This record gives sequence, structure tokens and C-alpha cells, in this order.
Amino acid sequence: MGMSVTISVAGEQDTEQIFRLQYLCFQSEAALYGNYRIAPLVQTLASLREELATDCVFVARLGDEVVGCVRGNLTEDGAAAIGKLCVHPRLQGHGIGARLLRAAESALAEERGAKKFRLFTGHRSEGNLRLYRRVGYQTVGTSQGADGVPMIVLEKQAGEYAATA
Repeated sequence: MGMSVTISVAGEQDTEQIFRLQYLCFQSEAALYGNYRIAPLVQTLASLREELATDCVFVARLGDEVVGCVRGNLTEDGAAAIGKLCVHPRLQGHGIGARLLRAAESALAEERGAKKFRLFTGHRSEGNLRLYRRVGYQTVGTSQGADGVPMIVLEKQAGEYAATA
């Protein structure tokens, strides 16, 4: 019988696995835009450690292996910015991303008082957009990423977090 994927709060011991997973997962996004300087690919290990110390970070584990990750933090307007959601390519399409989102949304609303959730994804990232819309996010605008990639801004109200799959 196979192991099941568990979702838990990330710890400092997960830093290097998250770093490697993020680099692997965002290769397809970089290829989609022809831009290998997107934020997840140029993030340093030191800045990831800082995020783990301050942000709300969850991982998906298959045994001892980190196979998914998501981060979130509270912004000045009371919204929770959720980012760098990634799931190992071999496990995509099995609901792990939605489970990670639900864990982050729950913690950000209940522990940090988020009133709404906000995330960004590239305008060509159809798989990401499908997931976010399926779990209740709606497009509220566009922006330009620091790396030059046109981004779609999506939001949903904090009271809706329980509805995610």
C-alpha cells in the first residue's frame, strides 16, 4: 500500500528541500515565459530561510520528502499574500495544491486575521488559473512582475477559505 501525502507547517529543517523543489517546479513557468530570472528561480537560500522564520509556510510530504509548498504573509491592507505554490511535477493533478492553499488560507485567517487572500500568477499560466478559479479566486486586475512577466491578480474573501477542495 502506498503512502499518503500529509500537509504540515514547514520547519527550518525543510529549507533545502523546499529550495530544490521550488527550483524544479518553476522551470516550466520560466520556459512558458522564456524568462529564467523569475523570482522563484533567483531566490537565495538565505531569503528562503527568512521567509520560513516570518511567513506562514506549509509543505506537503510524501514520507520524508517535501513534494509541495506554499507561503503566505499578511499585507498592510489586511489581505494575505499567498505565493510560490508548487507541487512536484510527478504529483501534480492530485489535489495537493488545493490542500496546500486550504492550509495556508486557514492559518492566515485564523491565526493572523486575514480578511481576504490575494495571489498573482503569470498571464499564460492556464493550469494555475484553473486551480485558483476552481477554489474560489476571482480576477481583480493585472500587474507587471519585477521580472517583466505580465501577471493576473486574483482574490477571494477570507470567509470562503473553507470552500477550497
